[in-house]
Amino acid sequence: MNYIHSLFDLTDKVAVIIGGTGELCGHIATGLAKAGAEVVLAGRDASKADDKLQAISDAGGKGYFVATDLTEKNSLENLLESVIGNSGRVDILINGAGVNSPTPLFDIEMDELEHIFKVNFSATFQACQIFGKYFVNEGIAGSIINLGSISGLNPLSRVFTYSASKAAVHNLSKNLAREWADKDIRVNTLVPGFFPAEQNRKVLDEARVLEILRKTPMSRFGNPEELIGTVLLLASNKAGGFITGTEMIVDGGFDAMSI
Repeated sequence: MNYIHSLFDLTDKVAVIIGGTGELCGHIATGLAKAGAEVVLAGRDASKADDKLQAISDAGGKGYFVATDLTEKNSLENLLESVIGNSGRVDILINGAGVNSPTPLFDIEMDELEHIFKVNFSATFQACQIFGKYFVNEGIAGSIINLGSISGLNPLSRVFTYSASKAAVHNLSKNLAREWADKDIRVNTLVPGFFPAEQNRKVLDEARVLEILRKTPMSRFGNPEELIGTVLLLASNKAGGFITGTEMIVDGGFDAMSI
């Protein structure tokens, strides 16, 4: 094994990806599998996992699906128990599920606000709590990667609830990084800019896309594969062992741009 390979090698590691049946996390899952990790996709719909698991298999990796309702604590607890039963351990947790909404500010009802916070923030909090306790109790130098958003750094118009919920995820990640740093449990936030994710398609029209591209120095949306290298860095204790509490931005320069 050459030096570069050894830095990012995840052989014998087990990675749980909540929201792994989605487009972005599906590519991330394949990348982790190619690096040697056994990958567990957690989500509600098994049929959405089929093509992701096939891609993992085609890449020579190992993976399986566990049906999970991320908004229910007992379902997340069952997820952890199932993975330990099947794989023996967990080393990496990625919280990647999310929902978005373009509802205008004055039209946002409390039900919608609570639903978006329940999926984007509360579910992430509960997963970190459950898996973090496991890492602490078992003495595992785990890596937790929470998917934030460029709108969690600077609010975006038209996605008020999403921006606020992702800002909460960013803050949570920093708090947990501080809490568990002395136990070698690392918590970081992956901050994608604009990628062809399912929740983006719901809120983007042609005019909005042009606005985004004008503020993106690379003048394009990201490709899902372009998140993999960053995830491998954050997941690997050898390559990223001193990285915790950071917000790793992958956005083609969007956040660096003003006018």
